[in-house]
Amino acid sequence: MSAPCLALSIGDPAGIGPEIALRAAAMLQERLSAGTFSLALVGDAGTLAATAAALSLPLPPRAGTAGRTGAFIVPTPPPAGRIETGRISAAAGEQAYLAVAEAVRMAMAGEAVGIVTGPISKEALHLAGHSFAGHTELLAALTGAPDSAMLLAHGAFRVSHVTTHCALEDVPRRATAQRIRRVVTLTDATLRVMGLAQPRIAIAALNPHCGEGGLFGRHDIDVTTPLVAEMRAEGFNVSGPVPGDTVFIGLRGGRYDAVVAMYHDQGHIPVKLLGFQVDPASGKWTALSGVNVTMGLPIWRSSVDHGTAFDIAGRGIADATSLVEAIDMGLQLARGRSTPG
Repeated sequence: MSAPCLALSIGDPAGIGPEIALRAAAMLQERLSAGTFSLALVGDAGTLAATAAALSLPLPPRAGTAGRTGAFIVPTPPPAGRIETGRISAAAGEQAYLAVAEAVRMAMAGEAVGIVTGPISKEALHLAGHSFAGHTELLAALTGAPDSAMLLAHGAFRVSHVTTHCALEDVPRRATAQRIRRVVTLTDATLRVMGLAQPRIAIAALNPHCGEGGLFGRHDIDVTTPLVAEMRAEGFNVSGPVPGDTVFIGLRGGRYDAVVAMYHDQGHIPVKLLGFQVDPASGKWTALSGVNVTMGLPIWRSSVDHGTAFDIAGRGIADATSLVEAIDMGLQLARGRSTPG
């Protein structure tokens, strides 16, 4: 049996994506050479070559020149316009889109067991004419998935999301019982693929103090509470609603295996607070640990848990820790095989 291949889209070519893709391939060289898996770097070959030369990083061969083992490059069509490092542009947004589309094609065709994505700029994506709120929505469209959900993981600290890229004022309307059920079900299935036989899932409250008996809203009382009772009767080990200011303490303490957050910042803040490493002297972040997993697709997708970092692009100081973790997560999910859909 051939080694599993992961398709890695390099992200926005004006950001740190090309650097961390090359750096991750170099960091994983021993495992890649041993044939445990192969890694396809999908994106503009010219950008990868220029980045490798500028930062003295190894440049993998193109697919076809040395087969499809180890790390290799799957080139996308060259950019139609000039791409400047650290600058948002339509040309860069189009390149990011093409890389994701090709990685998805590889996975859907069985050429890759899953995809790993580098960071993209939503603004650049929109400038290129691709009006998606983010990777999650783009991937759902490319794969034909009816819906999807985001799960962030920092080690055993796992958080999935009922809503993500929408205005806070729209969250109560979107956080229906049907949507919460869907996210709990996807989270349960994903955790089982990760090796947890009986996942323990907590649902975070939407309102302070779970609504305080209706004084602060009735969503947690009228929507989440009866849903939890229903799902527990069906065999799900789900708890909630749990106040948002304490539920993550329970997760960190090992009481739960995952938390279902109601909205983007409720779930992202605790994961990133744990994952970011900050230099106390400068106050700037130096490394980030954490992985983003998209659930509900017909393919597995894992990703870095950070953005394009245009401010440090091209300086040779980007950290590839999150990307290596995303690659490891992609392999773990592939070994678990089934995709919850």
